[in-house]
Amino acid sequence: MTINIAPDKLFLTLFEHVQEQQIFPDSKTFVDAVPKCEPRIILADYQQQKSKRSFNLLAFVQKYFDLPESNDETLAPMSSQPLADETVMREHIGKMWSRLKRQPEPKRAFDSLIDLPYEYIVPGGRFREIYYWDSYFTLLGLAASGETATIRAMVDNFAYLIDELGFVPNGNRSYYCSRSQPPLFALMVELLVDTEKDKSLWLKYLPALMREYGYWMDGGDSLQHGGSYRRVVNYRGCLLNRYWDDLAIPRQESYHEDTLLAQHADQPADQLYRNIRAACETGWDFSSRWLLRDNDLTSLRTTDVIPIDLNCIFIRVEEIIAKAWAQAGDMKKVDFFTGRAQARALVIQQTFYDEAVGEFVDVLLPNFTTSERGSIATAWPLFVGVATDAQASRVARRLDTHYLAAGGWLTTSRTSGQQWDAPNGWAPLQWIAYQGLLRYGFVRIANTGARRWIDNNMACFKSTGMLFEKYDVQRLGKQAEGGEYPVQSGFGWTNAILLCLMDGLSASDEAAQ
Repeated sequence: MTINIAPDKLFLTLFEHVQEQQIFPDSKTFVDAVPKCEPRIILADYQQQKSKRSFNLLAFVQKYFDLPESNDETLAPMSSQPLADETVMREHIGKMWSRLKRQPEPKRAFDSLIDLPYEYIVPGGRFREIYYWDSYFTLLGLAASGETATIRAMVDNFAYLIDELGFVPNGNRSYYCSRSQPPLFALMVELLVDTEKDKSLWLKYLPALMREYGYWMDGGDSLQHGGSYRRVVNYRGCLLNRYWDDLAIPRQESYHEDTLLAQHADQPADQLYRNIRAACETGWDFSSRWLLRDNDLTSLRTTDVIPIDLNCIFIRVEEIIAKAWAQAGDMKKVDFFTGRAQARALVIQQTFYDEAVGEFVDVLLPNFTTSERGSIATAWPLFVGVATDAQASRVARRLDTHYLAAGGWLTTSRTSGQQWDAPNGWAPLQWIAYQGLLRYGFVRIANTGARRWIDNNMACFKSTGMLFEKYDVQRLGKQAEGGEYPVQSGFGWTNAILLCLMDGLSASDEAAQ
């Protein structure tokens, strides 16, 4: 694998000039552009031209770079669907897989895109590359569609990235290589094993599972209680995880936005940049979960948050690794990883649960206090099966009365202007809540939430002919707002979870007859 230098290091002052001048509405456009010749030639001409009165920065960039496609045409509605029903929706989703599929291509010199050996599904819109945590939920939809070959190809792509880099980056771009995303590779492997009914796959992917786990747990063995290093924290001898980024500089894909924000921040610029980047690693960029003050991104404190959902994911990671070692016949390692999962589960039950409110919340450093900022992430302990029955009952009530809205489950109940807050809902979190509730027997609440989300997706589809990355769940059929960019269409994980929820409700209806 050859990873080109990130655009900010490759084009230096030209990069800064382009991003600061905002010659493109989306700061991601330039970092996704591909130079037509060697950077030294471009930079030499830039130095000669930039001081001339006639110099036009946009024209210069257009001369020397191939700009990325907007995806507007590729993801435009296939047709108006005023009479759409679930049959039409299933047909639409089936067609969208091919529109979102990308094939391996010869790598172009100085391209920020990291080449992958196998086909993959992109989310859609401005997201022209593979994204880590999106892909797990997309794979669920591919499984429901019978797209087994694509599931295998995507799992192999992630194994390839781990083998080459030691981890899965946020996305397959050079500028994403300082951070990851929620580590769902183990769940992808489990899905592939179950789909293909081939237990030998555990041994094939075990080295990648172990290497990624080592990346996230790096430095943990030397920590004492209260100590933290990169993505790991020691709590009374139990290793927990948080989000981090190995760089403390503005994001290349949002350079102008980050540098402008730093000018108004109370915290040091490098600390703010790391908190911004760590929030991107969460996948929830951005949310009041990571803020000290609503509506104020300068108050981001992501690295001080020990997230409930991340640590629930790691329970499954540790359980799955134990399962893989069992297939390999190493019972000492089975006991080790089973023990880690059990210790983490006990901490989640005892430390991450807010008895007064009746839901699971994040825990805050340095004193391991529970956060007052609740979210639908409270459903994750139900999804992975670590909540006690009493805890699950109260969480179910909370999901029903506090988070469930007209068009699905809210991400949080706070209205901050950020896209991972009210009034928005997101497909992957609908799935986590739905599956978590079913696991503990709360069928009515699960089905009600699923039906409202389906109806919301359907209402927007009837008026636009498209599916979107997120939805306003407080106003049925209303496209979501908030965040750093306009709502995107396509859309990988929305298509997938919509299909899975429709299948789930159909199965429930059949069982009730």
